Amino acid sequence: MTQDSPKKKKQYKLPVKSEHVERFYPLLESLDRNGELNEVFKNRVAKACQLLDTGVDLYPNTFQKDTDVKTILDEYGDADEEQLAAQDVSFRLAGRIMSQRSFGKVLFFHVRDRSGQMQCFASKEDLGADIYNSFKKLDIGDIVGVAGTLFRTKTGELTLRCCEVMLLTKSMRPLPEKYHGLKDVETRYRQRYVDLIVTPRTSEIFAKRTKIISEMRRFFNDRGFMEVETPLMQAIPGGATAKPFETHHNALDMKLYMRIAPELYLKRLLVGGFERVYEIGRNFRNEGISTQHNPEFTMCEFYWAYATMDNLMDLTEELFSGLAQAVCGDTTIEYQGQAINLAKGAWTRLTFHESLEKVGGLTPELYNDFEAASDYVKKHGEKVLKGDRLGKVQAKLFDLFVEPKLIQPHFIYSYPTDISPLSRRNDQNPDVTDRFELFICGREMANAFSELNDPVDQRLRFEEQVKEKEAGDDEAHRMDEDYVRALEYGMPPAAGQGIGIDRLVMLLTDSPSIREVILFPLLRLEAGPSSA
Repeated sequence: MTQDSPKKKKQYKLPVKSEHVERFYPLLESLDRNGELNEVFKNRVAKACQLLDTGVDLYPNTFQKDTDVKTILDEYGDADEEQLAAQDVSFRLAGRIMSQRSFGKVLFFHVRDRSGQMQCFASKEDLGADIYNSFKKLDIGDIVGVAGTLFRTKTGELTLRCCEVMLLTKSMRPLPEKYHGLKDVETRYRQRYVDLIVTPRTSEIFAKRTKIISEMRRFFNDRGFMEVETPLMQAIPGGATAKPFETHHNALDMKLYMRIAPELYLKRLLVGGFERVYEIGRNFRNEGISTQHNPEFTMCEFYWAYATMDNLMDLTEELFSGLAQAVCGDTTIEYQGQAINLAKGAWTRLTFHESLEKVGGLTPELYNDFEAASDYVKKHGEKVLKGDRLGKVQAKLFDLFVEPKLIQPHFIYSYPTDISPLSRRNDQNPDVTDRFELFICGREMANAFSELNDPVDQRLRFEEQVKEKEAGDDEAHRMDEDYVRALEYGMPPAAGQGIGIDRLVMLLTDSPSIREVILFPLLRLEAGPSSA
């Protein structure tokens, strides 16, 4: 039997002779397989080899920074040359090289950290020939540590004169060209790490997102709400009309579902005596993807015992106006060219049926007649399922003719009981519920209602949902016996609400797509050898 001879390693011609070249063969082979290997990459590898040849560590962890760019600019941004010279204070910064301009024995470059960007100045005289020559081999995208004092250039730019420069991380891939950046939208979302480096607005959006969530927590904490956590994997998905993702627990040999909403668990806590609770977390719905929908998204849900739907409307106006002021500096914001007034008291309140007439231009004769309403819906391209009742068809009329026109903040309340399986019936009209939805810029921003706490009524509505599911509605609720049992112990009268965080961030950052405000939105697998 003959033994297979070892496969000969492919040789890569590089513009350098170094004993360190083989260290980079895994990188070169990967680039070659994916059709990415070019002269730019070869030059980067060559520079890395040259640095190693001179004893420079490509990935040290010994540099300690003591400040950031924003701190320096805030304190010394207005100081003149004479004031800077009098300070004689040294600073230690760390960040990514974003530009370089070489003039023989001196070099100007910009370093960007999490807080901003600052110009630095390096010279052979200040650093010494060996360090300066090594520094000239660094590339845009490399992460460095620098130390020095401040001065102003002839053009007046505040600059750090480096007495120390240290490579902290060698970047093996080049950044997109300065004036082109990441223009392909899918590449921006797929390679968010690069998008954050080269697109300052992207970083600003996610800084605002963090502030929005932080302000929401402060808002609820200040009002006596307790933040809790409920299961992401549930044996019975509930709390919304949506199609869940399925999974399987091996040890228990049972099917589980990723949660579509935390509602039923949060209301169990009301039964247990927690009178004000909220949760900010991920939900998962196995549905379509669009500029307004991502299969996993962030919600804030809160429940308030002894409160009503009207209390929640007032609270929501207070929350949104406060967030706009805190994040945008004003209660009037701009979204995609439209001025949106979020100030308290400026919000419109209409019943569901009033909106069909006043906004949608539909007559009661049309929307109250099942056959006429169904024909009208079908005429405009929507389906009517076998088990649909009048309320469901009216909701489709609303989606077609009302929702897109609700630009300024609108509370739409008194929804049909048919489409509100968890909401409390209105005392005067049991055909509608004490439920509202908030719409801004033609999209739903929040859903809220006075909670149904009658266990008999809840059981009957679950049974109706089961019938709809058996008739082909994948989004209908399942029967949840344990939840009904919880209600049988007694849940206090309460009101609850869910707010879509992603859509709220879209609104307050003037972002047209939900993918702009989710760091890593779901995308199809990337085509090419690396996805095999």
